Amino acid sequence: MNVGGDPGRDDYGLPPIDVVIPDDARELDRDVQAYQRELRAQRRRQRARRLRGPLTRDGMVLPLLAGCLILALITSTLLIMFAADQTGMPDLGTHSGAAPAPKHQPTTAPSHPAAGQLGGPLPGALIVLGGRHTPVRAITAAGPSVLALIPLDCACAPALRELRVQAAQAHVTLYLVGTGGDQKQVALLAAQAGQTPARVGEDVNNVLGRVFDQIWLTAILVRRGGAVYTVARDIPSRGQNLAASLRQLAAAGR
Repeated sequence: MNVGGDPGRDDYGLPPIDVVIPDDARELDRDVQAYQRELRAQRRRQRARRLRGPLTRDGMVLPLLAGCLILALITSTLLIMFAADQTGMPDLGTHSGAAPAPKHQPTTAPSHPAAGQLGGPLPGALIVLGGRHTPVRAITAAGPSVLALIPLDCACAPALRELRVQAAQAHVTLYLVGTGGDQKQVALLAAQAGQTPARVGEDVNNVLGRVFDQIWLTAILVRRGGAVYTVARDIPSRGQNLAASLRQLAAAGR
């Protein structure tokens, strides 16, 4: 451009241009505003393309489909579980209109103590009493009684005498029963204790001694009817006083 302002060729060989320089810069406000509007419109178009881009490609559609499938599987599983809990599994082997068979409830018989145990009956022993074999349950059925089992070589005359006095005071029938096979010794001890011969017998087979684990002089307190009330073992060495137990036995018999 020449110094006079007329268009002309530049000294560097550039093409001629017509440059107008306004006298006041405010005349460029419209151009600046138009340029800024164009920039804002371009930014809006770029944001719209970024938002619409995932929806138009496979990157967003596939995760959505996978999430829907997983949700459907979880929902169907929960529905099946709840339906099974409420209705139960159907019985395919029976007719739909038939009523279900009632479940068999096993009935257990009430347990009773075995023979020889507390509360249980006496064992089925035979006592030679007065020359006759008599079941031990028969001689104790009429009322409360006590059976004193006397082993072999039993130097227990004082203990037998005290037991006879306590049984008489409690109104309990006392029987002396030999278990060692020496009936003469039992008869001698009965005489020393003041026991009547009619209530002195012998357990020939030692059934009572085996059932009640007899070691020394043993007293079996029996309820009316033949049930075992209590057992006192090794009376002489332990110094047991059966007066209270005999009174309780008599009271229970009444």
